[in-house]
Amino acid sequence: MEITPDLLLQAYRIGVFPMGERRDDPKLYWLDPRRRAVLPLDGFHLPHRLARTIRAGRFEVTADTAFAETVRACAEPRPGHPESWINAPIVELYTELHRRGHAHSVECWTDGQLAGGLYGVSVGAAFFGESMFTRQRDASKVALVHLVARLIIGRFRLLDCQFMTEHLRSFGAIEIAREEFRRLLAAAIEQPAEFQRDLGGADPCAIVQASTRTS
Repeated sequence: MEITPDLLLQAYRIGVFPMGERRDDPKLYWLDPRRRAVLPLDGFHLPHRLARTIRAGRFEVTADTAFAETVRACAEPRPGHPESWINAPIVELYTELHRRGHAHSVECWTDGQLAGGLYGVSVGAAFFGESMFTRQRDASKVALVHLVARLIIGRFRLLDCQFMTEHLRSFGAIEIAREEFRRLLAAAIEQPAEFQRDLGGADPCAIVQASTRTS
C-alpha cells in the first residue's frame, strides 16, 4: 500500500506511525507500540544548568525555517548509531506534511550553522515528536525546551515521544499502555491548538516552569 500524506495523517489520528528499516531502503512499515512514551506538558523537568544555557543565548532558536534540512540532519550517522530509520520516503512525506501545516521543526543555530533541532507532527492538540539531532552540546535539549514552551502556549494537550529512552525520562517522560495512549490521543485530536513559530521574546524556561508550578 502506498503511503500518502493523507493516509499518514489518518494513521496518526489512531496512534500509528511509519518507520524505515535503513536509510538506503525505501520500504516503510507501520508501528503501534504496546507501550508509549509521552512527555506531560505540565510535568517537564528543566535542569538548572540547561536553563542557564538557554538564558545565556548560546543558540539562536527558530521554528519552521529549515524543516527539510532538520529532517535530513536527524538521519545523519551519529556515534553508536550509524544507521537511521529516516529514509527518502520519510523525508518526502513529512516535508509535504510541513507544507500543509501539519509538521514542524525547531532549529538551533550558531554563527548561521545548524547546530541541532527536532521535528514532529501536529494533529489537533496532539504533537508527535519524531526525531532530534545535535551537532553541538545541548543543542537538541535547547530545541526540546523551546518545543515544549511553544506547545504550552499553543494549548496542546499531548506530546507523544513514541519510545522511552533514559534521555527522555530525565525530562519527565513517562510510559503508558497503548489503550491509555489512545484514550488521551482521542481527546487531544478533537481540541484546537496552534503551533507557535514565535514566542515573541518570551522566556521559554519561564513558560515551562510556570506550567509545571500551576499544574
